[in-house]
Amino acid sequence: MDQDDYMAIGTGVDTTLSGLEERRPLTLLQLPGEGGDASTRSSMSDLGSPIYERRYRHDIGLNGRLAFAIAAAALGSAFQHGYNIGVVNSPGELIRTWINDSHYNRTGEALSSPAVTLIWSWAVSVFCIGGIIGGSLTGILAERMGRKGALLFNNVFAIIGGLLEGFTKTANSYEMLIAGRLFIGINCGLNGGLAPMYLSEISPVHLRGAVGTVYQLVVTISILVSQILGMESLLGTPTLWPILLGLTLVPAIYQLIALPFCPESPKYTLLNKGKEIEAQRALTWLRGTLEVHDEMDEMRAEYEAMKLVPKTTLNEMLSNPALRAPMIIAVMMMLAQQLSGINAVMYFSTDIFISAGLSAETSQYATLGMGGMNVLMTVVSLAIIEKAGRKTLMLIGLVGMMFDVILLTVCLALKDVAAWLAYFSIVLIIIYVVFFATGPGSIPWFLVTELFNSSARPMATAIAVTVNWVANFIVGLGFLPIQEALGPYVFIIFAAFLAFFSWFTWKKVPETKNKTIEEISAMFRQQSY
Repeated sequence: MDQDDYMAIGTGVDTTLSGLEERRPLTLLQLPGEGGDASTRSSMSDLGSPIYERRYRHDIGLNGRLAFAIAAAALGSAFQHGYNIGVVNSPGELIRTWINDSHYNRTGEALSSPAVTLIWSWAVSVFCIGGIIGGSLTGILAERMGRKGALLFNNVFAIIGGLLEGFTKTANSYEMLIAGRLFIGINCGLNGGLAPMYLSEISPVHLRGAVGTVYQLVVTISILVSQILGMESLLGTPTLWPILLGLTLVPAIYQLIALPFCPESPKYTLLNKGKEIEAQRALTWLRGTLEVHDEMDEMRAEYEAMKLVPKTTLNEMLSNPALRAPMIIAVMMMLAQQLSGINAVMYFSTDIFISAGLSAETSQYATLGMGGMNVLMTVVSLAIIEKAGRKTLMLIGLVGMMFDVILLTVCLALKDVAAWLAYFSIVLIIIYVVFFATGPGSIPWFLVTELFNSSARPMATAIAVTVNWVANFIVGLGFLPIQEALGPYVFIIFAAFLAFFSWFTWKKVPETKNKTIEEISAMFRQQSY
């Protein structure tokens, strides 16, 4: 091997291979030609040691232990998020009937149709209010309890919510259903911030995007599972729907069993607690090798840099240009996800299928097909995100959704003129979901964790996740009244939002693929100057 493969920068530095081996085991250095695209890094000790050009080892990647930690974190959290979004759709009419019967049994008086609709609307929308509460608590719990500790504690809300929902019919109390949805919403709001944070911090740099996409993948899978279980042939019946809602206990129990076997985030352990030995032990467990010196060096450099800056507060986040710029990007990406209209399409896809002439049963199967396509494209996104990059996939998704929703508006407006346009709208809805799953569905959740170092990450995540839930609530609350006023042209509003966010992504969002947190932070610091 040539000595030129390892470059020593500086004067009076031993550039021989033997001199380098004394400082770092040879196996830690990626040889030329190995792996994929290599990201160069530099490291210098406090004593002024020489800076070596190094390359990340791409052969230290996914292993059994890391996969177990990803599954423990994602399945126990993201599954709650998706399942509780989709679980109320299919049995909605059954639950509305039960609400009326429950009130009659208690008071002897039947509720009016608008009153039943109002109670049911609260039961559905209070989930988003819980999400806002949970999202705002993310930073506090992540700092005080750690990423793993906060995830474990969060299951308390899931268990309370699951029990309230599961026994709501037995207790003949629709108030229990509303309270259960609130607690589940708090759980999902916290999960939306804590799980991507934990997944990002335990991942190698070259797998960070793929691992971050796992959260959205599990969300799409759980939405599909809830749609399948909610069918009339399974649990979507007048007697079994409480079990359908109560099944949210299962992922909580799974996480309480599996996650304790996994270590706390090495970055949190070192950067927040200052426990270097425990951090290295956790990193060794996750990587399945003792050769973790490069990553430890990177974390030590970040730890030393953190000592020079004060604790990140909300005021610091808004006033410091180096933090404000990535915060604006993170918030915009969360708004792009929700204001794209995806939840409006998800919620009312069955109605659109019925208006196209499909029967109610066939429409259910068409909705399942849409959910299946969502899962498939999220898997594709996971596979290509490290090659295509975050910004590229986000742009493809947003621009594709914009043109698709314009065509969908035309088809819905003219469906009575030409029958085939109604059926073409079904194809457009599925294509719309495909573009959403390509980038906007997954990237916003983990992009915020890539834009900030460990000291600012909890506060930034709390702000971004809270914004996501607020936007979700506004879209869910405002879509039907606006649709009644504008008819099919309501989707033009989403097209305008998609056009703006496409422009913003193209002009303002940096590519974070294969970049370390230190490099990304340095880029924003340079821009602020």
